[in-house]
Amino acid sequence: MSTELPPVAPEVLAGAVENLTARLRKKLDAAIAGCADGATRGPDGSVTLRFGEDAVVTLTPGPGGAVTTAEQATCTCLLAPRCLHRAAALGAAPLADADALAGAPAPDPEDTAAAPDAAGAGERPEAGPAQAGPAQAPDHDRAEPGPQDALALTPAQRTAATALWHAAAEALAAGVVAGGAVVQAELLRAAHTARLAGLPRAEAAALRVVRGLRAAREQRTAHRLGDLTGAFRELLHAAGVLASGAADPALTAAARRTYTPGGSLQVHGLCREPVLSATGYGGVVTHVLAPDGSRYTVSDVRPGGLARARGAGRAPVALGGATLDHGGLSRGGLRIVGATVSPEGRLGAGRGVRATPLPGAPWTGEPAARLFARPAAEAVAELLADPEGSESALIGLDVAVAGVAGEHLLVRELRPDAPLLRLLPAHPHPELPHTENLRRIASHPGLRLRVLGRPDLDRAATLRPLAVGPAPGETYTLRLPEEWAGRADLGYDRLQGENFPPPGTPAPEAAPAAAGPDPLADSPLWRVRRLLESGVAGGRRAVAESARGTAPRTAYGPLRRAGLGAAADLATALAAEADRRPRDVFGRLADPSPDGYAWAWLAAATHLAAAERCLVAASWTPSPEAAALAAPV
Repeated sequence: MSTELPPVAPEVLAGAVENLTARLRKKLDAAIAGCADGATRGPDGSVTLRFGEDAVVTLTPGPGGAVTTAEQATCTCLLAPRCLHRAAALGAAPLADADALAGAPAPDPEDTAAAPDAAGAGERPEAGPAQAGPAQAPDHDRAEPGPQDALALTPAQRTAATALWHAAAEALAAGVVAGGAVVQAELLRAAHTARLAGLPRAEAAALRVVRGLRAAREQRTAHRLGDLTGAFRELLHAAGVLASGAADPALTAAARRTYTPGGSLQVHGLCREPVLSATGYGGVVTHVLAPDGSRYTVSDVRPGGLARARGAGRAPVALGGATLDHGGLSRGGLRIVGATVSPEGRLGAGRGVRATPLPGAPWTGEPAARLFARPAAEAVAELLADPEGSESALIGLDVAVAGVAGEHLLVRELRPDAPLLRLLPAHPHPELPHTENLRRIASHPGLRLRVLGRPDLDRAATLRPLAVGPAPGETYTLRLPEEWAGRADLGYDRLQGENFPPPGTPAPEAAPAAAGPDPLADSPLWRVRRLLESGVAGGRRAVAESARGTAPRTAYGPLRRAGLGAAADLATALAAEADRRPRDVFGRLADPSPDGYAWAWLAAATHLAAAERCLVAASWTPSPEAAALAAPV
């Protein structure tokens, strides 16, 4: 097993690459490949990497476990510190999270038990949730800029945002195929400047893009081109708005949480879910509910990866001396005195907080019953209308198992004329029980159950369930142990045969179910999505190829016939801009700046995101209009 390299501060890597000569920069990507295979760890925690006979690079992480200064990365060769070996070793190491670099786990001044975000500085967890509260997006620093309440930026902030925009535009024009270590280093340098200027949200967006480029170039199994495309859209959007000199306050707000006094609270557990981050963090988030319906989270996420994610479900709740573990809290309750609460609903664990256990509240009683009384389509429409996004909010619904379609478990909400919904594991890691639990549920067609989950707003009519329980008033439903308090946390509890109706129990009649059309997959908008993703993968040159000949007319005609003329116009303009490379009389590029291309790409990507969200909303409430949009052309 190879030794894991310590995380490296983005500015340290950017500085090492900047110090290289042009000749060495051309060799950097090849030097990074495989250089960490022979890494060894010393007794003092340092990691050494050998390059040939004469060069040994030593990475010595600081107290926080990360390489945060240039002096912590040394090489024995004669060219050090401006050598290829040192830059390659730093380039092979993972990027450190901003919260870890800040040297404190949470901004609650009295919080001694909180941990950095599972996703760090905007790092999207590997198909898992962030530890933010349920009223925010999984990446708490991904707020979309809005025109209202715009704030004037300082000259330093505008300069930093402009530099970040240019670096992002260059990276987009290069694409994955040419977005190697040098391109990534330029983005990291611009991101660091943005952080120093007080633009942490922009920095976080840039780090997401860099991590996505790395994952794509290394061909990691967890990489999705669609995720990288979304990361580029968010980065260009944030940088462009900030460079204009005015922005939504969310884009300039502090990245670290601020806690305010919450007085006395009484909360009851809903469920718990494991957290597993791509940056090595693991833990648990327990969702709780107040009598007035307010939602909060209690989280325990620290370095440790999968092992900690699996074990944290029974870890003690570090909140005001409470004598519960997270499993007990998810089925019990707490009375909290002197509570501190972040804007996202996370409960702090400061020294002045006192908590005592309370009996749990069943899902069939208040306040949880209100979650299941609301139609799912109505709840999802509200989430999609939220300008800041509420992708981590939970919804509840009673469903009947209808069948299986590929990797999806098909269910139908127990309401008249309800559409078929798709259930997917909240986290697909094979060591977590999400997938196995859904397989067992799928083997009982007609089963009635109550589901609490998170809508996947990037997919049509898709829910990622966190917990399930018996459907009230139904006989063909789950049979759970009394100690489970009427619910099973799918990320921790494992359903067994005795938890289902005994063999021979008559199942309710169910109409034959098929997955039906997928509005996102079947809509001609896939043509725009393919163009945008080809630009991310192959760079500007790949998009320019689509502008030549009769390709634009034949490719985007179906969009116009489906009434999606704006999407066709934006895609055509993007392809034309990508192919616009005029030269002067000497054969030199007259407009080498990629800004125009980046703006055209961003316009098409923003329109596509809005159109796809409309289709997602329609998929939860089928209508003739939605069917017309989704019909293949």
